[in-house]
Amino acid sequence: MSEFSILEMEQGNNGHGKIEIAPEVIEVIAGIAASEVEGVASMRGNFATGVVERLGKKNHGKGVKVELTESGIKVDVYCLMKFGISIPTVAGKIQDNIRQALLNMTALEAEEVNIHVVGIQFETQKIEPEIDSEL
Repeated sequence: MSEFSILEMEQGNNGHGKIEIAPEVIEVIAGIAASEVEGVASMRGNFATGVVERLGKKNHGKGVKVELTESGIKVDVYCLMKFGISIPTVAGKIQDNIRQALLNMTALEAEEVNIHVVGIQFETQKIEPEIDSEL
C-alpha cells in the first residue's frame, strides 16, 4: 500500500478550508465508469465482495485498485469482457471513461489507468422447459 492514505486537493487561498478525497472514493468513481462501458461483463472481486453482494449491498469499487504516489494517481482495473468484442477497443473506452469521470467529479487527472482483462464471459443460453400443449 502506498504511504499516502488521503488525497488533499490543492485550491487557492479562498479561506474556506481544505478538501480531502479518500482513495475509496476514486475506486468507486472508476468502478462505476468502467462498468458503464459496453462490452464489460463484470468487474472482478474477491470472496468478501461476493459475500457482501449476496447480502444485498452493491460494491461499486469492486475490481479497482487505486494507488496514490508522489507522481500521481495510478488506477488498476480488473474486469471480465463479453465474448465477441474487441478487447483493445473496449479497454481504450474504459480508460477514456475513467479519466473523464475523474476529471469531471474530482478535477484530478490519473497518471495511469491500467486495464487487466482477467476473463471472458460467454453468453449462456437459457433452456426453457418444453410445455406440453396437449390439454
